[in-house]
Parts: sequence; C-alpha cells; structure tokens
Amino acid sequence: MKLKAVGVIPARWGSTRFPGKPLEKISGKPLLQWVIEGSRTSQKLQEIIVATDDDRIAKLARDCKVQAVMTASDLPTGTDRVWQAAKSLEADVLVNIQGDEPLIEGALLDLLVEPFEQDPGVEMVTLGRPLTEEGLRSPNVVKIVRNAKGDALYFSRFPIPYSRESSEGKTITGALQHIGIYAYRRNFLERFCAQPPTDLERMESLEQLRALYLGAKIRVVPVEHESWGVDTPDDVQKIERLIRKQEGMQR
Repeated sequence: MKLKAVGVIPARWGSTRFPGKPLEKISGKPLLQWVIEGSRTSQKLQEIIVATDDDRIAKLARDCKVQAVMTASDLPTGTDRVWQAAKSLEADVLVNIQGDEPLIEGALLDLLVEPFEQDPGVEMVTLGRPLTEEGLRSPNVVKIVRNAKGDALYFSRFPIPYSRESSEGKTITGALQHIGIYAYRRNFLERFCAQPPTDLERMESLEQLRALYLGAKIRVVPVEHESWGVDTPDDVQKIERLIRKQEGMQR
C-alpha cells in the first residue's frame, strides 16, 4: 500500500543541558543540517519539515531547503511538537526524527515506514538493537520485550526479562535495546497526544508506555544500528571522532 510519509524533526532552542544545540557546529556544519541531510537520503519520506520554537533554527531549516513550522515553546515533549507541526499536513504516516542525531541514515527511517505499508493494523513503529549484559543491567538503557509478531509487550528501564539464572557471558535473546526513534499513523498520533500522561509513563519516564496503555500495536523492527545522540557539549567531540572515522573508511 502506497502511503504518504512525512518526516518531522523537532528542534527547540531551550535545551536544559545544551541551549542552542541545533545550531552547534559539528565538523563545520550545524547539528540540524547533519540531521536534515541524513534524512534526505530516505527513499520513503516524501517530505521533511522542521518543527521549532526559534527563528534562528527556522532560518537554518529554510537555508537547507526544508519547510520550518513554528510551534509553541512550552510543549512537554518532542512528540507533541511533531503533532502540533503536522496537524495541517496531509500525511498517512509521521516519522519523528530525533533532531540531535547527526549520524541518522535514510535507510533507517525507511525501516520505520515499511511496517505501515505491510500491516494496516500497525499504529506505531520503533526500533531495537541487540542487548548486552551491561545494557540489561543499566537503568539508562530501555529494554523491549516483544510478542511472536514482533510487537512490543512492554518497555522498561529495569532488567527485563528477569531470569533466575545468571545471563553473564550468554547472548541475551529475550529482549532488545530500544532506539528512541518513532513513526505513527496520523490518526493514532492525534489520539496519543490527546491522552494525558499515564501512571506507567510517569513511573518509568517512558512516553511509549502511553501508547501501550491506549492499546496500540507497536511494531519493533530489529536493527544493528548504534544510536549516537548529542545530549551535552561533551558529546560533540565524540561525534566528530566518529565522523572522521567514517570518512577515513570511505576513502
């Protein structure tokens, strides 16, 4: 089924840990420009827009030849920013592209769109990668357990699935490590944003649990991709090292 898929990059100025992050230069280019250029390599996104609360960010988006939509500064999440920007758009699927991941690849975004084309019952799609023993134990790593169809049963910061036997030195096959990139059917995103945060969501600090509370079918696509985001100024040098390494491998 041919669907219209639109990528939305939420990019706000007032990050608590890193104000002005979208305009921070990484290897000579603003962070947001890296994200836009990576997203443009997608084969399935018909349009890319930037949702922002700041004129400086909007100008950069327009300089990069993508539409900028102004959104309120006090929205609670990036997902709410995506929905506010997308309300007036004609789209079947909306992909929430993290505005702080300069190494994003279009092929990864395409994987988020494909399940909607294949299964009309899918309302939301996200990604997961292999989970290590260290990741299983870390509260900073979000774990996913899935059913036989590959849909999420639950997300947690706690070690799930719990095993009475030690998993040290063994391959962990019962769960995946979550990669926080999402795509939604348009009508489900509207319903999601109309629902106030739930107790589960607040307890785990994971907004995707709101979707499970609403009974959504969340398809989880396994990938080998390792997510590299920019959360603090210290992350810039780490990303620049990765870019230099990739450029060296391509020569």
